[in-house]
Amino acid sequence: MTDLAKYRNIGIFAHVDAGKTTTTERILKLTGKIHKTGEVHDGEATTDFMEQEQERGITIQSAATSCEWNGHRLNIIDTPGHVDFTIEVYRSLKVLDGGIGVFCGSGGVEPQSETNWRYANDSEVARVIFVNKLDRIGADFYKVVDQVENVLGANPLVMVLPIGIEDEFKGCVDLLTRKAWIWDDEKNLSAYRIEEVPADMVDQVEEYREQLIEKALEQDDDLMEKYLEGEEPSIEDINKCIRKGTIALDFFPTYCGSAFKDKGVQMVLDAAVAYLPDPTEVKPQPEVDLEGEETGEFAIVDADKPIRALAFKIMDDRFGALTFIRIYSGKLNKGDTLLNTFTGKTERIGRMVEMHADERIELDHAQAGDIIAIVGMKNVQTGHTLCDPKHPATLEPMVFPDPVISISISPDDKGASEKLGIALGKMIKEDPSFRVETDEDSGETILKGMGELHLDIKVDILKRTHGISATVGKPQVAYRETITQVVEDSYTHKKQSGGSGQFGKIDYTVSPGEPGSGFEFESTVTGGNVPREFWPAVEKGFEKMKDKGVLAGYPCLDFKVTLTDGSFHAVDSSAVAFELAAMAAYRQSMPKAGPQLMEPIMKVDVFTPDDHVGDVIGDLNRRRGMIKSQEPGVTGVRIKAECPLSEMFGYIGTLRTMTSGRGQFSMEFLHYMPCPKNVAEAVITENKEREAAKKK
Repeated sequence: MTDLAKYRNIGIFAHVDAGKTTTTERILKLTGKIHKTGEVHDGEATTDFMEQEQERGITIQSAATSCEWNGHRLNIIDTPGHVDFTIEVYRSLKVLDGGIGVFCGSGGVEPQSETNWRYANDSEVARVIFVNKLDRIGADFYKVVDQVENVLGANPLVMVLPIGIEDEFKGCVDLLTRKAWIWDDEKNLSAYRIEEVPADMVDQVEEYREQLIEKALEQDDDLMEKYLEGEEPSIEDINKCIRKGTIALDFFPTYCGSAFKDKGVQMVLDAAVAYLPDPTEVKPQPEVDLEGEETGEFAIVDADKPIRALAFKIMDDRFGALTFIRIYSGKLNKGDTLLNTFTGKTERIGRMVEMHADERIELDHAQAGDIIAIVGMKNVQTGHTLCDPKHPATLEPMVFPDPVISISISPDDKGASEKLGIALGKMIKEDPSFRVETDEDSGETILKGMGELHLDIKVDILKRTHGISATVGKPQVAYRETITQVVEDSYTHKKQSGGSGQFGKIDYTVSPGEPGSGFEFESTVTGGNVPREFWPAVEKGFEKMKDKGVLAGYPCLDFKVTLTDGSFHAVDSSAVAFELAAMAAYRQSMPKAGPQLMEPIMKVDVFTPDDHVGDVIGDLNRRRGMIKSQEPGVTGVRIKAECPLSEMFGYIGTLRTMTSGRGQFSMEFLHYMPCPKNVAEAVITENKEREAAKKK
């Protein structure tokens, strides 16, 4: 049996380019997992093993690896920072117990850091903070600490102070021990020596140390009382308080360094072991019933309980499909049979492996707290629960956002259609935020995703990994429709064709719903004019039609149908007749109810140097953007705005041109809003032309 107190399941997450992958590389080198560190900018990082990652110098899919530090086992997941791949961060956080939030010393808290931080808060993941790249021009540790407080609303617990900054950065002072860690051996970057605090920093160190101790001791009233009476607690007691506060999310121990130069990473590893929780110290996963309601039971992390595991990632590589699972309770041995509660089918465990990026180490058994991969599972998808067939249970599943952008794709080679279908099937399993649909009228394959980069990478994977060259149509926006007026109407469905006929008459009201309410149905029929057994058929008829709006064929949102009256025939009425009546009623009444086209509005966060603020705001206004706020920073201004997605295609190119390549932006879906008349007319006309072209 492995001691779970020695386990740390941690993720490394941050904004694009803050240095997550470089930090992971250094951790692997320090823990003896690799002997040569690969650099992201050379395309040689261990965890960036996809060709697309190596070329673009970004992380696309989260990679899992394990290592040892100070007698503890660390399971580490390096996650992407780009907004289009937030889903990878979200699902990784779901199975982690702790995290390392990496911030750039000069960029500070950037837009995507906020989204990731919010996800981590939602998942209640304890974190330590690492302010990276302190050797960069414009780096400022104290500014980043301030931003963590004010922008993220978090409570940083400063554990170290930097010695020197930018080119002069050479080490950190550990506030608890009052010792300076100095890295100045250019030949051996990971070598450091421990000295006394530099004379010019003594006062500052004492001031920050006092703040650290006071914040930590708020976790223990007795120690605080003694401290106020002048008795300083032992470092061991302070560490216990820091651990307690970190796990309770009351504060986040904050470190600094330069991962690229191997400075400060050792201290972060020590902190991960000392302050982040082991699997038994985090809130257990709630179990849910078939409807998704919590049952009140929990998957307690204990190797002696029945097996409970969550599949959080599917990856296809040259050896076959890999299913990454986090085991919450119980033990798992090779050859065991597990039940997938989502499909109701059992799966036999053939091979289990421990992953080190894309290398694998074979395992015979695993237990609660482990993150492993299983080879060759057939019907398991992200978010499915695997459990003991004799003690079935379902863990809280993952919820993924709907895609906001789509493109059409058709293979250049007619014979490649089947190959395309198989490749897309694998890709959907790997990425739940990626959807594929077939347009029934045109037979086109439609890919849907979270952003332009997301779909761009998918097409690239099709070309390289699966060898399918395809023609890509221009991006389409996922518009929606709704109604603005109340309509009372009636419809009779009558059909006589020899033998028993079909009859169903419904009187109903169609009315606009509250934003976000979706489709609602209610029946106020009394007296049995429409028997109760036919009500679900009426609801089903309207529900079937709501995905085809009357303006341009987009799904219809936020409306309510109230069945008020009707009549039936003792012989000819049936559920089918009432369902057909409702479908025809939808076509009849929706055009009268003031239909309106809705467009997706994105929350846009733009960073620009001071010189270009006017240009950027002018450009956003031209894109029908609403400027919400401007926040000046040391290196530039952050502009927050709300813009229609249809106006944001290709925005990154325009922004880079305007700001000489220094601008950055991120956007995420906010809500749907009514389209201006001229935009709606253009979309409707374009749709009609497209439909006409298909019919030809």
